[in-house]
Amino acid sequence: MSKGILLIILFIWGIPSAYFRGKFRKIVYKTDDWKINIKPVFLKELKGLFLNLYPNNSDYIKSRNSYRMYLFIYLILFISYLYIDEINSII
Repeated sequence: MSKGILLIILFIWGIPSAYFRGKFRKIVYKTDDWKINIKPVFLKELKGLFLNLYPNNSDYIKSRNSYRMYLFIYLILFISYLYIDEINSII
């Protein structure tokens, strides 16, 4: 796979990030205000991503798990993009 194709895949995969992050942040910060998507507050969001802030909230757990899976695949694509030349030289 070429680096250009992987960059396009990475860009396309990044498009729904605003939806997943916005949905997750609204649950974590307990707000429906659209401005939460542009505010630079990260600490509670990171705690919500890696810990279990609201164990009885099924929407939070479902959103957190979806966001985790999305970010994991994004990370795999990004690492693949960074090391595509080494991967191609092995194959």
